[in-house]
Amino acid sequence: MDGKPRLLDLLREQIRIRHYSIRTETAYVKWVRDFIRYHRLRHPAEMGAAEVERFLSHLAMDLNVSASTQNQALAALLFLYKHVLAIDLPWLNDVVRAKRPERLPVVLSREETQRLLACFEGELALVTGLLYGSGLRLMEAMRLRVKDVDFARGEVLVRDGKGMKDRVTLLPNSLSQSLERHLACVRALHERDLAEGFGEVYLPFALARKYPNAAKEWGWQYVFPAPGRSIDPRTGIKRRHHMDEKRVQRTFKIAVRQAGIVKPATPHTLRYCFATHLLESGQDIRTVQELLGHADVKTTMIYTHVLSRGVLGVLSPLDRS
Repeated sequence: MDGKPRLLDLLREQIRIRHYSIRTETAYVKWVRDFIRYHRLRHPAEMGAAEVERFLSHLAMDLNVSASTQNQALAALLFLYKHVLAIDLPWLNDVVRAKRPERLPVVLSREETQRLLACFEGELALVTGLLYGSGLRLMEAMRLRVKDVDFARGEVLVRDGKGMKDRVTLLPNSLSQSLERHLACVRALHERDLAEGFGEVYLPFALARKYPNAAKEWGWQYVFPAPGRSIDPRTGIKRRHHMDEKRVQRTFKIAVRQAGIVKPATPHTLRYCFATHLLESGQDIRTVQELLGHADVKTTMIYTHVLSRGVLGVLSPLDRS
């Protein structure tokens, strides 16, 4: 052994320096490993555009992956060459990205949405209520901290949303009381963790070093903590993480069947419903854009195509008297 760090360790280091999430780290490491294995363990420094395009073609043609999956693999390889190997190759910017199909979002009617939400109980009812009532993404709800819920102002502050952006959105009045009761139970759980020598929570970036006591403070705790403690894969510290998003996804799938909904709905569908139902009620599109955290109003405008007034608001000639 010459003591040189392994390529994947260097990749993880560069990802963490840029504060990418553990999910992104896991995905990028997987794609780089798959790339190397596909080319019979050749080092990426010895390869170039032809090998990258051959690998991407393999994903599309042989494995039939989606365009978004193929583009994620490409992003991982671009990151590897640019930030880990520090190889400035002109072909990096010329590799063609797969074109994602333009599809309209699946949106439930108000009646379908209420029927679906009625299938949830306890903390999962609060999670799905926030997805619909506040327009949160699933992971935004999972990572929500106690200090970012403002009951007095009726607001939820979303930290480090998509694109590393903060935004403020609504806290539904109908959830306030049940959410306060839920947080009382979470606080009791936190105090029990502290009494047992635990109680620390993951803090983003360098906050843990800057504020060494903040990790145990009540305000930094997750609104939806996991039922048990687990080992942080990056630090090896045992602590209570947030609820597993897969639990929400599994329960959601069951609830869709129970509600008799045939549309292919997912937890993210509730965010689509939030936007569409606000527009249907007459809310202006700029406000909806701000609540969703879209950088471009064009992204928000896609919801105008699925409003309940029908396709482009046109009356079919068959329905004219």
